[in-house]
Amino acid sequence: MTESRSLVTVESTVLIALGGFAGASVRYATDLVLPARPATLAANVVGSALLGFVLYEEALVGAFSRQLRVALGTGFLSSLTTYSTFAVQTATAAPTVAVLNVVGNYALGFLGVVLGRWTALRVAARVRA
Repeated sequence: MTESRSLVTVESTVLIALGGFAGASVRYATDLVLPARPATLAANVVGSALLGFVLYEEALVGAFSRQLRVALGTGFLSSLTTYSTFAVQTATAAPTVAVLNVVGNYALGFLGVVLGRWTALRVAARVRA
C-alpha cells in the first residue's frame, strides 16, 4: 500500500468513526426521548431524508467536501439509522403492529428521501441563480 493510500484510508476511518460516534449518540438520545418503535421510525426517516439530501446535493451542487460526505453519510447516518433494530422490533411485534411498522418505516423512509431530494433541488436552484 502506498503512503498516500494509507493516509486516505486512515483519514476515512477517522472520519467514519467520528461521524459514527455522533450518529450513535443522537440515536441513543432519540431512544431516551421516544418509545422504542417511534424512536426507530424517527431515526430511519430523518436519516433517509438527510441521506437523500447529501446524495442529491453531491450530484447537483457538489458543495460538500468528500470528507464531509464520508463523515456524514457513511459515519453519522449509518449509525443513526438502524435496520437491525427495525427488524427485531418488527419480528417481535404482534402481526398488525409488525405490518404497520414495515409500511411506516419504508413509506416514510422513501418520503424522507424524496424530501431530501426536493431540498437539494431547491438549494441547487438558489446556488445557480
